[in-house]
Amino acid sequence: MIAPIVVGGVVVVGAAGLTAFHAGPALAGVSPIGYRLTPNLVGRGRAGHVALTFDDGPDPASTPAILSALDDLGWKATFFMLGTKARLAPGLVGEIAAAGHEIAVHGDEHLNVLRRRPQAVRDDIQRALDTLTDLSGAVPMWFRPPFGILSGTALRKAKQVGLRTVLWTAWGRDWRKEATPESIRDDVVKRYLDGGTILLHDTDGESYQDSWRNTLGSLPLISQEITTRGLTVGPLRDHGISSEKNV
Repeated sequence: MIAPIVVGGVVVVGAAGLTAFHAGPALAGVSPIGYRLTPNLVGRGRAGHVALTFDDGPDPASTPAILSALDDLGWKATFFMLGTKARLAPGLVGEIAAAGHEIAVHGDEHLNVLRRRPQAVRDDIQRALDTLTDLSGAVPMWFRPPFGILSGTALRKAKQVGLRTVLWTAWGRDWRKEATPESIRDDVVKRYLDGGTILLHDTDGESYQDSWRNTLGSLPLISQEITTRGLTVGPLRDHGISSEKNV
């Protein structure tokens, strides 16, 4: 018998439920259903605030330019890092943390957790957590699985080691070949922005080549919209996500 799984207070039962549970999270945050039913999971925080997050780095070829742009805007962000990338650029991890940004776990390798054995998933999260704790000097609070795809194993392991799983409510779809700074801005602002969590990427390691340049160009455009709406930007630690269990 398949045991029920609770996600954001929603009980998922049976094979059909598990299929929806696994396939749905990547889109949950940008849908009205996910935003209402699983607010903690998708990163819904306090009104007036926007959590800015970047996935897939760190990358010496692109992350420093993103950091410079954030400094110009006076923004702090949360960087969901891969352990494999962090070990290749250990000094950059420390630089990001020293600049006041938040370090979070994106896994050790950028692999779909549903296509991996349970023990491999558990080991992957632990390895990434250990690496990022060591290199940043602080214990990460957050976990976001690659592709935003969840599994029961990943959720349980993240919870076991004290990580809270969070996805996003708005994304720039900046990984696409056809993305532009304007399209990224448009995709971000048409979703749940006020009290929401933005997903962008500080590297093209898992995206179309040089896509990070469009992300970089989109930041001042997103800033204009955020200023117009009277919102503030910061990392997830300042976002006021409910302390209730999100999974």
